[in-house]
Amino acid sequence: MAKYKIPAQTRIGHVHLKVADLQRSIDFYCGLLGFELQLMYGDSAAFISAGGYHHHIGLNTWHSKNSPPAPEQYPGLYHTAILYPGRKDLAAIFKRLADAGYPFTGASDHGVSEALYLNDPDGNGVELYWDRPKDQWPTDEHGNLTMFTRRLNIEDLLKELD
Repeated sequence: MAKYKIPAQTRIGHVHLKVADLQRSIDFYCGLLGFELQLMYGDSAAFISAGGYHHHIGLNTWHSKNSPPAPEQYPGLYHTAILYPGRKDLAAIFKRLADAGYPFTGASDHGVSEALYLNDPDGNGVELYWDRPKDQWPTDEHGNLTMFTRRLNIEDLLKELD
């Protein structure tokens, strides 16, 4: 088989999550994170987005209504990563979540990005992050990318809101 390389402009268009309680998920993704409800599909699915796109996230209870979260050690989605346009936007959502008392599972500086980690009400991992400009990504002496995981400096992040 001939080698194939996916086009560089390819993007992940949306994620569709199985949830146990549709309204609880809408409250989290729309009420807390600020996504906009675009469409309800009966009483079993919702499509939400940022900025009026048809949907970035689909939520449904088609096979999962009232089910417990999937066990952590099972195969499946590790997390949904939500890319914010800038560092100030990441600081703003951190403050919003912290003010609401919502628990974080982590906060990391990866060199290429800064990220906040939490779980949605169904235990699905959620990463909220912003990417540094590509010319600021860490590289070695040969120009190879050298990502890392370090503690995110929250105090410095919050200075973006001053």
